[in-house]
Order: sequence, then C-alpha cells, then structure tokens
Amino acid sequence: MTAQKGIYLDNNASTEIDPAVKQAYFDAIEKSLGNPSSMHYAGQSQKKLLSEARYTIASYLGVKPTEIYFTSGATESVNMILRGIAEVHPGCHIVSSSVEHACVINTLSHLEKKGTQVTYIHPGLFGAATKEQVESALTKDTKLIALMAINNETGVKTDIEAIAELAKKRGIPFFVDGAALLGKERFSIPAGVTAMSFSGHKLHAPKGIGFSFVRKGLRFASQMTGGEQEFGKRGGTENTPAIVALAKAVQMLEPILEGAEMRMRELRDLFEVLLLQQLPNLSINGQGERVANTSNIAFPGIEGETLLSTLSLRGVAASHGSACASGALEPSRILLNMGIDPRLAASSLRFSLSRFTTREEIEAAAEIIVSSVKRP
Repeated sequence: MTAQKGIYLDNNASTEIDPAVKQAYFDAIEKSLGNPSSMHYAGQSQKKLLSEARYTIASYLGVKPTEIYFTSGATESVNMILRGIAEVHPGCHIVSSSVEHACVINTLSHLEKKGTQVTYIHPGLFGAATKEQVESALTKDTKLIALMAINNETGVKTDIEAIAELAKKRGIPFFVDGAALLGKERFSIPAGVTAMSFSGHKLHAPKGIGFSFVRKGLRFASQMTGGEQEFGKRGGTENTPAIVALAKAVQMLEPILEGAEMRMRELRDLFEVLLLQQLPNLSINGQGERVANTSNIAFPGIEGETLLSTLSLRGVAASHGSACASGALEPSRILLNMGIDPRLAASSLRFSLSRFTTREEIEAAAEIIVSSVKRP
C-alpha cells in the first residue's frame, strides 16, 4: 500500500489479499455450482477442488491430506482442538501460557469452568514459554500442551522443536497456534507436534477461512455436528472458493517466502533504527528471538492510545492493546503478563509488516511517528 493511500503496518491483525489469490478466489466462484457432498458431476467437480486444495496444503507442510481440516479460521481451529481434546478427557490438565492469543486464553477459561485444570506459564520479559518451564508444569494428569509458535503482539518465537521433543518423550499431545507463523518463515512440523491452527487472512488469503492440522491418531470430539464433512469432525457445506484461495496462498509461499522474510527483516530492522536514532529512549518489547515482520515498541511518557489515533489520522495503521467491552483501549494483557511496567505497556504500539511493505513506506512511517511523538 502506498504512502499516499495510507501506510498499513498492522499485518499481524490482517493482510491484504494477494492479487493471484484474489483471482483464484474469483475463478472458483465462477465454478462454484454444486455441493461437494453431491454425487452428480457438479458436486464431484467441487469435491475435486477441495481434494486438490487439501493436497496442496498438506504437501507444503509435509503432512498427510487426511490430517488437514478446513475451518472458518484460527479461532474455530483452536476451539476444535482444545474443546475436542478436553471433551475426550474430562477434568484433564492442560499446560499453556499467560501470553497466548485471546482465542486460546478465553477457550481455556471456558474449559476451566467445566472442570479442566490449566497451568499458565509466565514467560517474563523473554516473551515465550521455555522447555524447562513446560517440563516443570507437567503433571500425571496433563493431556495437552497448548502454546503459540509466534506471539502475535511481540513477534517472539517459542522454541517449538525443543518442547515438541519433550512432548513426544512424555507422550503428551502438543497443540501449536500457528496463525502468526505461516507466511512469515519456512518451517517444518516436528514429530512431537500433534495439532496446529492456521488462519487465511494472516497470509494474504480471504477472511473467514482457515485450517487445522491434526496428526493421525489424536482423539478429539467434534465441536460442529451436522454432516460428515471434514472427516466427520466439522459439519457443514464447505466454502470451496475460499478454500481454493487459501490453498493458492499457501502454494505461493514456496518460491517467494525466503526472499520475503529477508526483506521484511531488513525493513523491520531499518524501521527500528530510524526510530531509535531520533527517539533513543524507546524500547523493544520481548527479549526473545523475533519473527521478521514484528516490532512492539514502548514510547515512554506517551499514551499509546493517543499516539495510535494520531498516527491513524496521519495515515499510519498500527495497533495497541485490546478493545475491552466499553470500547476503550487497555494496556496489552500480553505485555502486562510478561511483567512489563503498566505505564510502558500503555505506551506501547505494535507495528507489523507484510511482504508488500516497501522501504518508502517504512521511511515515511518512521518520519511520521517521530514527528508525532516530538509534537508539543
């Protein structure tokens, strides 16, 4: 997006649809006659599109097509897995962390009211749960470890491979929230990871579509009864055009992702340098290794909500905290649970790039931010 139209630095919230993905979506709409469950030619044509999309995504991830379940997005995928496992193991123990996405935290809170025991790891200023913390939290009743691959607010990475090794050794299912991972960097799914959730609109595909990876053999109860779609785990007629578009977005990653990650990291680092040169009292939230596209920055002495509004008026989109029931903005729960001073948390904004972000946008955004902070 050009500076004249606005500089969009909120890509961890949602991304623009890639033109090729948009075309795939429109093409699929043109051919969308028929229900994939119907036996006639129109239905079988739709079923073929679904099978091809499932195969495309599974091939990219290195898993079986029968381990891919299409959903409406990461939130539904999280509910599918967390509620599904808890229903199979009533009163079980789950290990998670206090800095997870709201869809995980709120789902776990719901399960706690129904008797599930949850231990929340507090990662501190590092920003992500460690293998040692997870191991210390395990009990004989632990039936699931649930952690994010990348923190959506700070960009800090969790050492998924190390925790997956522990989970496999202990024979405990390990669910990974992958919404902030897919489309940001190449990865493989470790053998100890049992399930993952993903969202289309975080990787330049449409909103309202996502998928779960669930390794064969994991027992989980269906959370959406109806027909036998998605291997009997998610009833309802499939959204074929959106699924085709999602598969196109995933397919595009193979040839472009390495270069895109490098460009995003270079631009993110440039962004931070430009800001720190003019505003040396700034600090970066999250001491752990970060994904390439994310900066969570504290502006001491500045009200984050006010700065966010000012930047929006001047054409820069970023994010701050979370919207509470009243519609006002509160300091980020994630930053507070990391142990960051509430005043710094209240002053913090998140800036997140995409593969379409340009150097010109980064330089212009930095200039606007500096002048907005320095404005008397």
